[in-house]
Amino acid sequence: MTSLQEKNILNNQVFDKADWSSAYQNVEVELENKSLNISKGNIIPELNGTLFRNGPGILERDGQWLHHPFDGDGMITAIKFKNGKASFTNKFVKTEGFLKEQKVDKFLYRGVFGSQKKGGVINNAFNLNLKNIANTHVIKLGDELLALWEAAGPHSLDPNNLETNGLTTLKGVLKKNEAFSAHPKIDFNSKSADEVLITFGVQTGPTSTIRLMEFSNSGKNSGQILFDRKDKLKGFAFLHDFAITTNWAIFLQNAIDFNPLPFVMGQKGAAQCLKSNPKKTAKFFIVPRDSGLFRGQPPITIDAPEGFVFHHVNAYENDSNIILDSIFYDDFPSVGPDEDFRDIDFDNYPAGKLKRSIIDLKGKSSKLVSISDQTCEFAVVNPNFLGIKANFSWMACTERKTGNAPLQAIKKVNLETKEELFWSAAPKGFVSEPIMVPKEGSKHEDEGYLLTLIWNGSRRGSDLIILNSKTLEELAIYELPINIPHGLHGSWANEKLIQ
Repeated sequence: MTSLQEKNILNNQVFDKADWSSAYQNVEVELENKSLNISKGNIIPELNGTLFRNGPGILERDGQWLHHPFDGDGMITAIKFKNGKASFTNKFVKTEGFLKEQKVDKFLYRGVFGSQKKGGVINNAFNLNLKNIANTHVIKLGDELLALWEAAGPHSLDPNNLETNGLTTLKGVLKKNEAFSAHPKIDFNSKSADEVLITFGVQTGPTSTIRLMEFSNSGKNSGQILFDRKDKLKGFAFLHDFAITTNWAIFLQNAIDFNPLPFVMGQKGAAQCLKSNPKKTAKFFIVPRDSGLFRGQPPITIDAPEGFVFHHVNAYENDSNIILDSIFYDDFPSVGPDEDFRDIDFDNYPAGKLKRSIIDLKGKSSKLVSISDQTCEFAVVNPNFLGIKANFSWMACTERKTGNAPLQAIKKVNLETKEELFWSAAPKGFVSEPIMVPKEGSKHEDEGYLLTLIWNGSRRGSDLIILNSKTLEELAIYELPINIPHGLHGSWANEKLIQ
């Protein structure tokens, strides 16, 4: 028995860290329209569309490993289903920085999460030129597929073959390389159009500026901007995600400080310079949507509960309250300068918990209640219920019920009764963000399909798992032709949207 195995058993863990870390490897090939064969289960003929996923595909060059996988160049995976057949395409986002580094097979840029160029502090100090890595999310807007990284502009891709068209200004809406969130929301319940994409960009500083944008995403005006407003808020704002209701866009300004000096001096990445400040109070910054009932009114600022939030699940309005479900951490999670991300100590790493904020707009107050104490991330709702009351959420979670560990299971939670269902890939499997695809024509919120990429530690490869979203019954498994590192976010596009 190895010492690693002994440690895992003593900690009552149900995974081998070597299985989990083995996913972190470079993607060496790009494939196009490669047929997939089902390895277990049955073909689902009514599933017609494309699953798009984004995440880091390059983690090492010239023997140098990135300090954090979030600094890796984006690679898009597309799995297309049509008439019972499945095909696979993957392409790197050919950003300017990617092409330069690919040519010399060396890292030429620093990373936000601590990756440095070779040469130590001397070679990194005062070098603030960051690479747009386009690695966080991928989503359709109009006739473009966008690869997103929140610190810079979106890259336009061909949705059929994933070839990179280049940076896009979205028909002149954005300045060149203007910050554009990696967490846009598709709103099917807006009064302004059949389908609206709402997103934001942030300029941070002693006073931060949020630009809130709403685009038509269907019909003859698809891709056109509908609404555009800017609002200022006091202090530094680290805003990775936001939530929407029919009338509001909700931002959580975490109680966090940013000291740029170690970054400027080449000692740390920018994200490593973030630190939670217990003396500060987090704030909800609630902006009226121009498509809603309170257009033109000023934002509302309300004290928020303690904790750090990357991702929100959903929000809805209940009389004068906003009900907001989020993944809360006790502190900002960061991989320190002397740590190896492939050997992270999960027991000492902040764990995400599903919690609900009840925000009283009239009383200007909020309170926090727990929904589940099990470690989880990447929680979603039925996309048709985004911004309105949803009864169910699906998320990646740990196998064990307490403590932190890799994400190895999929959990369905009834957000009102707190009833839970589980599907597990443990001990050898590790899950990613689930994508919920509603069953066409169904009147049941939880009826549809749940698609998630799995790292299969048994064969050291990637699988696509399709579950029944209502029961979490396993419907189909596809063994993928390449190994895909642990990724970030993705989306589903119905067949009619991708020709």
